[in-house]
Amino acid sequence: MLGRLLPFGPVLSRSMFGGFGFYIDGIMFALIAYDHIYFKVDDGNRQEYLDAGTGPFTYEGKKKPVLMSYFLVPPDVLDDPIELADWAGRALEAAKRSKKEKPKGKRTGRRS
Repeated sequence: MLGRLLPFGPVLSRSMFGGFGFYIDGIMFALIAYDHIYFKVDDGNRQEYLDAGTGPFTYEGKKKPVLMSYFLVPPDVLDDPIELADWAGRALEAAKRSKKEKPKGKRTGRRS
């Protein structure tokens, strides 16, 4: 799987959610959990996943299920390396847009 994404640059993985998160340039754009791969979505690419009949990665929170902005990659996309690269590229772009939208945290406390 990682080998198919190398045209985008070095892909690193980190253990998380009982699975692995995939990063390029420090930006998480995919995750594998429970033997399924999920790509980052936003308003720019979410409809493709909905049209393909897939949904978001969810996990049980303390009081209710938590839906994340990572959607299951359709099986037919996984079977086609060119299609997989296209979807991965759009996931990376979604992750970059999401990173830009997050406000910078305010520093609290005083400096000594």
